Amino acid sequence: MGKDIRLATMRKRIGVLMGGFSAERHISLESGRNVYSKLAASTQYTPLPLFLSGSITQHRIFTLPIALLLKDNADDLHDLLLDPIKFAASQAPLVEIRLKASKLHKRSQEAIFTPEEVTYATLKERIDFLFLALHGRPGEDGTLQAILEDYDIPYNGSGIAATALTIDKYATNQYLAQHGFPVAKQFKVSPQAWQKDPTAYIDAIEAQLAYPMIAKPVDDGCSNGVTKLTNQAQLAAYVESWLPRKDPFLLEDFIAHDGSCLEITTGLLTHLAPHKAIVYEIFDPTEVLAADAILSLAEKFLAGEGHNITPARFDPDNHSAKQIGDQVKKKTRTSGKNTQPARICSNRCFCKNIP
Repeated sequence: MGKDIRLATMRKRIGVLMGGFSAERHISLESGRNVYSKLAASTQYTPLPLFLSGSITQHRIFTLPIALLLKDNADDLHDLLLDPIKFAASQAPLVEIRLKASKLHKRSQEAIFTPEEVTYATLKERIDFLFLALHGRPGEDGTLQAILEDYDIPYNGSGIAATALTIDKYATNQYLAQHGFPVAKQFKVSPQAWQKDPTAYIDAIEAQLAYPMIAKPVDDGCSNGVTKLTNQAQLAAYVESWLPRKDPFLLEDFIAHDGSCLEITTGLLTHLAPHKAIVYEIFDPTEVLAADAILSLAEKFLAGEGHNITPARFDPDNHSAKQIGDQVKKKTRTSGKNTQPARICSNRCFCKNIP
């Protein structure tokens, strides 16, 4: 028993924050559950599942009982957390099972069965690190990053400035273009300008972009609302459906997967070596297969839905494919005019042996 206690105190306490209020809140729940299950299976970490509720202007954070963590609808979970009576009624059938389990194993007595609301200040005392499993705002726009830094809570992902920029797909592409990255041509559509003169506005769009083109929100999740438009009628229909929101949206070049272009995902981590040199750890590019022209949310994030191939199939010849993959890794590190040289670690390197 003493050994178990010592091991538990040596483990890092990791909060896993999921849910939220964006259009991708259900996918965030799936992501958070995935992260939690992997951390719970480790011998290094003690994860604490957390759900972000409330509103975009007033955050409320709750610890999650395992029974709620298994739900796949963030709105249902949100309702149960904000209604204690409804939550109690939903858990009534499980009371007897929990009582029997608690007599069989000590660990079951430590499990969370009732949600508890926590503040950022109290969270600071309960965790050593917060894993952000949120999608979209406020977890990917600098808002939470700023709050966590105020409370000195370490977190994963980019910092305040980078997330505040990259939540805006138009601003991000413009920034990348200015720093030497090739980007898709974009047109930022103003609903107000469209309503003033739709015909002239269509002419302006078609003067810059050809069909098919992609329509997408400026700052929503990576796949939410993304649509392929093949003609003027579809463009008009998309705009008309968007007008009530009054927010701008993006149109951009459709880049087809025609053998000369391949959509990949490449993970990159940075480590600070002695003398503040940056060491990049770059993972093998992954190819994600889409059933249609555009990857769906389910294909990107839901277990059993998407098909990922690692390393990506850049060429039928294995030697050529590896050469291209190595070039992609190098380009990931060196693209941009102001990038400073740094060494690339292997995929398994955690930079413990940096001289």
